[in-house]
Amino acid sequence: MKKIIISILLLISIQSFSQQTFKGMIMDRSNPKDNLGVFGVNVYWLNTTVGSTTNEKGWFEIPYKPTYKKLVISYVGYKTDTLTIASLKPIHHFLTPENELDEIKISSKKKATQKSFIQTANVFTVNSDELLKAACCNLAESFETNPSIDVNFSDALTGTRQIQMLGLKSPYLLISQENIPSIRGAAQVYGLTFTPGTWVESIQITKGAGSVINGYESISGQINAELVKPFTDKKFFLNAYGSLGGRLELNTHFNQRVSKKWQTGVYIHGNYRGEKFDNNSDGFLDFPLMQQINVMNRWQYTDPEKGWVSFINFRYMDDEKQTGELDFNPETDKGTTNFWGSEIHTKRFDFSSKLGYVFPELPFQSFGFQFAYSNHEQDSYFGLNVYDIKHQSIYSNLLFNSIIGDTRSKFSTGISFTHDSYEELVNLNMYRRNENSVGAFFEYAYDNSDDFSLTAGIRVDSHNLLGTFVTPRLHVRYVPWERGVFRASIGQGRRSANIFAENQQLFGSSRQINIQSSNGKIYGLDPEVAWNYGVSYLQGFMLFDKKGDITFDFYRTNFQNQVVVDWENPQEISFYNLNGKSYANSFQTEVNYKLAESLNIRLAYKYYDIATDYQSGKLIKPLTPKDRFFANMSYETDKKEEDKQWKFDITYNHIGSQRLPDTSSNPVPYQLSENSEGYSLLNAQVTKVFSKQFEVYIGGENLTNFRQKSPILANDDPFGNHFDTTIVYGPIFGRMFYTGLRFKLD
Repeated sequence: MKKIIISILLLISIQSFSQQTFKGMIMDRSNPKDNLGVFGVNVYWLNTTVGSTTNEKGWFEIPYKPTYKKLVISYVGYKTDTLTIASLKPIHHFLTPENELDEIKISSKKKATQKSFIQTANVFTVNSDELLKAACCNLAESFETNPSIDVNFSDALTGTRQIQMLGLKSPYLLISQENIPSIRGAAQVYGLTFTPGTWVESIQITKGAGSVINGYESISGQINAELVKPFTDKKFFLNAYGSLGGRLELNTHFNQRVSKKWQTGVYIHGNYRGEKFDNNSDGFLDFPLMQQINVMNRWQYTDPEKGWVSFINFRYMDDEKQTGELDFNPETDKGTTNFWGSEIHTKRFDFSSKLGYVFPELPFQSFGFQFAYSNHEQDSYFGLNVYDIKHQSIYSNLLFNSIIGDTRSKFSTGISFTHDSYEELVNLNMYRRNENSVGAFFEYAYDNSDDFSLTAGIRVDSHNLLGTFVTPRLHVRYVPWERGVFRASIGQGRRSANIFAENQQLFGSSRQINIQSSNGKIYGLDPEVAWNYGVSYLQGFMLFDKKGDITFDFYRTNFQNQVVVDWENPQEISFYNLNGKSYANSFQTEVNYKLAESLNIRLAYKYYDIATDYQSGKLIKPLTPKDRFFANMSYETDKKEEDKQWKFDITYNHIGSQRLPDTSSNPVPYQLSENSEGYSLLNAQVTKVFSKQFEVYIGGENLTNFRQKSPILANDDPFGNHFDTTIVYGPIFGRMFYTGLRFKLD
């Protein structure tokens, strides 16, 4: 084995010094000041088969020989350029749109979901076109048309949607905004609803352990949301939304150039629901009453000539929810047993900044600095249960990027610091803790621009509560034949479990809290540690002259230690460290195919095998279907009339049977079956584009009108011993229609 490893490293070293590469960045001339590259541009040497494409940042690398003189750059909808290359000095080239050359209008758009054949990690990008296929009112609702992310309701009261990937809930995902960790700690349950959908430019989803650059907490994957940029966003944007579920939303964007290098944007979001609904006649609200105001001020600085780019964000949010019985009045019933009710009031302030510098003469060399601060305060009660949390967080990351030898061998290195201060009131008990971590990381990437690439990273962190530990990650990509990509990954992650913030639905029940201490430093519990392994194969194909691709994924997560959340006793919820095995196996196959011009279909099937050794024995994870089937079809009318289009989108989900937590010790009226029924959901949306400035959309969710029967146990005795709102496996409201409009000015 040792000889094989030495041989592989020797082969890589020989290749690294035997082949030269040429590098450059391709940008759009219509946005010359934003310093943002164009993804998917074709680059090749004239009269050869040697070519490449630009990555998400507009950069390309292509093998070079002295005999190669003419470089061809082509992209649909833009002028094809042929450049004369006389040296290996990297180029920065601007594309010119075709419609600037003559009166013929040629337009092009990227795929709504882009799967990369050239990236080492298993990453795919969801752009704004995909996000517009559904109402997408916030980040939690941005994954309805994506089969890799499961969207579930967390309880029968708040209507909050939580996401899962590879069969694991969002705490095991690293969720970031512009590569700064954001949805964590106190924001774990509701945080996805605090980012409006219109603020999101694109989402990058990574399966398997993420990069060591972003920290040690990623276990099952990473979701990174890129926000709209002041330089490229519309000067004015308005989105208005209303649903028959009583939900009203308004989003406005205002962007203004301050100087040649500075641009600022003000983004305002508001939502409101003041109408009460009880369609299942259980005496409780189907949706909470709510109101939210969310304001962000974003600044962007670019100086491409000197290599500087910077972003500065300020955001304030105030969110209020009220739920419970229909007749509950917080002014008279709070803290009493008159009627059961709940209020959740969250205030949050965020500040973040990013500074980057690319050396003009050495474009492969750069450094960056990230800094973020957040103050999150939630005051809430659920019946007679009280839960308040204050969380202050500081994150900073300094990194440097360069090459080893030539641009096929790159590295990133840096240091990071995080600070988290928690103060939680759980009924009469106060929990306080401070977490501080200092880490250093190194990540090496090799890419021969042909058929092999790897990314290997390692980081060392010193944490005041978790100790000093090492986090390794490895991603490998191999191209066995044309348009076929094999990927494999392995990585470790660890995290401190915020047992109350991550399981707030427990307060909407009469369950007693039972923490079985193992003398750990966080609630008496030890940190969670897990390994994630995965393999993936992507194959592009042509069928009847139409493009398509098929993907097979298998990932396994093995927990070395886990904080087990045990719901199997209906009178309590227990937290304890794993004694035995806990694993999550996830298999997915997905097909994307263009059936006809402007008609696309996406099919996917997922199978989960997830089990944990509980104190009562080995059990399948509750409220997780073993299998799911997904289908999405989208169609657009003639793209030549893009400013007068109809767009149609329909999404079907079949969710299989799920194991329910044990309720056999309850009285017979409050017992549930061992497994839920399987069910199907159908969502659809139609958009009419009247012009480049104005469009209207109308849609429906849960058109099959499936509703879970009796989602609230003991709803007739909410202050009794068997009241429970946590066992939710399907929708509660039933069929719901919505409509909205979008107006924009360049």
